[in-house]
Amino acid sequence: MPTEIRVAHPGLRSAMCRHFTGRAPGLDPSIYFHDSRNMKSNDALACLNALSQEHRLNLFRLLVQAGEDGMAVGELAAASGLPGATLTNHLHILRRAGMVSDERQGRVIQCRANYRQMNALLGFLTENCCAGTDDTGCCTTAVACKPTRKPR
Repeated sequence: MPTEIRVAHPGLRSAMCRHFTGRAPGLDPSIYFHDSRNMKSNDALACLNALSQEHRLNLFRLLVQAGEDGMAVGELAAASGLPGATLTNHLHILRRAGMVSDERQGRVIQCRANYRQMNALLGFLTENCCAGTDDTGCCTTAVACKPTRKPR
């Protein structure tokens, strides 16, 4: 039989959690994430921070241009002219922000731009565009980018 436990968190509204014997207690996500805009802001800041360096921005743009197939790390090194250790560091920062993913294919590491994260960032930045004006033509929301395949 479930028992109800009243949980109070400083600064947040209290919520009811149900605890089932032998199972992990159920959690109310609103206790921890009552303002979802903060999470979006933090994600946007991480993405913008990752893209705020010239080499990382260029690497991300190369991956966007490469399409859904992405580019091998060796191809990125040749296209960017960056030394291996520097390239690895920049890719790691982009990966931590969710802007880039990679996959090992045999001896090759294939990197890809995360289009979903890129579109989410563009949507976040243009979400309230021109909200204080009556002019509906002052700006348009970003169109979602879909990756294309390279011709083979």
